[in-house]
Amino acid sequence: MPELPEVEVCRQGIKPHVMDQTVSKVIVRNAKLRWPIPETVQHMVDHRVESVDRRSKYLMLKFDHGTLLLHLGMSGTIRVIDAKTPVAKHDHFDLVLSNNKALRLNDPRRFGAVLWFANHVDEQGLLSKLGPEPLSENFSYGYLYEKAKNRKVPIKTFLMNNHVVVGVGNIYANEALFKAGVRPTTLSGKISKKKFDQLTDIIKEVLAAAIKQGGTTLKDFTQADGRPGYFAQQLLVYGRAGEECFNCKSILEEVRQSNRSSVFCPTCQQ
Repeated sequence: MPELPEVEVCRQGIKPHVMDQTVSKVIVRNAKLRWPIPETVQHMVDHRVESVDRRSKYLMLKFDHGTLLLHLGMSGTIRVIDAKTPVAKHDHFDLVLSNNKALRLNDPRRFGAVLWFANHVDEQGLLSKLGPEPLSENFSYGYLYEKAKNRKVPIKTFLMNNHVVVGVGNIYANEALFKAGVRPTTLSGKISKKKFDQLTDIIKEVLAAAIKQGGTTLKDFTQADGRPGYFAQQLLVYGRAGEECFNCKSILEEVRQSNRSSVFCPTCQQ
């Protein structure tokens, strides 16, 4: 699944092509995504894109009268293409623009989403319960410590809870915990404020580095222009179970948490 850095890279990639463009046509080829694409998406026709934003893993194209919400799901990709580009398998949605470009969503597994918020109102409540953005000032020292008090959930599970903080997905939770020297199985309520503050800085550092590098290279992810990301070349633990730790040469171990892989160093992470 594309994580926050991949979605942010996608936002940066599409923004120059869609900003200030007027929607000339909305094409829905398959409305059966994670939630049905509503007929109200047609309300974008003849309106101008005023901003291209992101909240957690949701892309938001804002108009004067509402917001288009896009989610890539497990395997979705968004491309800016020539509007006349032939349709490929799993091309479910096109936003055709006045510059003869189209924003096209391809989603083989159909776990993505295309939703319309009339008057910018989040009637589904998808955004209202989300935690702070990890690269924002709201994600600051003391925040994680206060949220974790008396919690008995493992720290990795805690960090991946979007109600606590958004966008710290599986890959970057693994990486941040390794850098902080914390095992993913450690109970969140047992971690000191000092360690949580250190972890806050590390999460910001890891996500910012991933965005700068262009997103992690996963088999299902490429950037808006079709090029793969490059941050995967720098991953320290994710996907490396059974290999040597770069720091101490111990063999990296793997456990399953909530059906996800957690890789850690038994020596560096206590």
